[in-house]
Amino acid sequence: MPFKCALFGLVMLAACGTLPRGAGLQGEVLAHRNETVKGSDVGGAEPLPSQFAVEPITRDNLARYARWPVVGETSFPWVKRVDQPDGQIIAAGDMITITIWNTEENGLLGGPGQRVVNIPASQLTSTGQVYLPYIGPLKLSGMSPEHARGVVEQAYKKVVPSAQVQLNVTSGRQSTASIVDGVVHPGAFPLPDQDVTLLDLVAQSGGIIPSIVNPQVRLQRGSKTYSIAFNRVLTDTSLNTTLTGGDRIIIQPDERYFLSLGASGTRASHGFPREDVTALDALSIIGGLAAERANAQGILVLRSYPDKAVRSDGSGPRHMRTIFTLDLTSADGLFSAGQFQIRNGDLIYVTESPLIGTRNVFGVIGSIFGLARQGAILTN
Repeated sequence: MPFKCALFGLVMLAACGTLPRGAGLQGEVLAHRNETVKGSDVGGAEPLPSQFAVEPITRDNLARYARWPVVGETSFPWVKRVDQPDGQIIAAGDMITITIWNTEENGLLGGPGQRVVNIPASQLTSTGQVYLPYIGPLKLSGMSPEHARGVVEQAYKKVVPSAQVQLNVTSGRQSTASIVDGVVHPGAFPLPDQDVTLLDLVAQSGGIIPSIVNPQVRLQRGSKTYSIAFNRVLTDTSLNTTLTGGDRIIIQPDERYFLSLGASGTRASHGFPREDVTALDALSIIGGLAAERANAQGILVLRSYPDKAVRSDGSGPRHMRTIFTLDLTSADGLFSAGQFQIRNGDLIYVTESPLIGTRNVFGVIGSIFGLARQGAILTN
């Protein structure tokens, strides 16, 4: 009699769905999907749901979803490459060293018989000028070193007709670019010419630290910030931007993430290993579905949209809380999963198979029969 009571109790638990489970059933999660906001169907538009909207991921819907706003990501512009001359251009802040030769016995620049005069290194002012003895202020910024040498020589020929000038330039702060973080050897690097690119600077700094996942480039130029995925620069030469003096570069890992819960292979937070991650990619990243527990017809992607993005005509989400449903038992569902883009902050929830409760009950019943049989043997 006690055995029969225990068996009856287990059957009743199964019928009520109260046996312990690791995830909700699809019907439980989507229980309120048919509720709508009263008076929202003005003009014949589809009524807006009151709790959340449910959208199936199918071939027919993919293009419509792709036009919806991208959520959870900050968009930055990027500067494309502009071909520049490969010669150096003198800029404000550069250091200028000048050596003057002359053949005169008695010159203004040196003592009797002195043929070579070294003028101490001077830094160009913010206006690009340098002060030279017997000449005064002379603007050299914007010139190539060879052009500036000729300008200085012509200026000194007015006071020393036989003067010949040698000019050397050391790049100042405005002729350097800094790579602050994310590389093996961060620091400030001189720009020896006008055509130094982002990849040139990354190479000079020893390359990106290998542990950084899906590295992102932040370029600070003046008061503006630009950003791009490093892999895009590697694959598109037009994105390998030309650097300018004063640029600051930070390379950091991709901060985007998505979550996995329910009857999935892992229940955790996952980073984006590359720029674009599809639903099929995400399922692979989380280790697939839990064997004998997951409902392959009940894969849910939960996403929150800003209120201003909500639309009743299909041009945007019908609710701030939107649940995308995915059926991996159909060919259309599998192909569509490989095209549906996961966004930052998405939750992938794998519902539990409706058969799991029945399997659990039969498993427990089998265990009870086994225990009863062992008890009978011991009694005899």
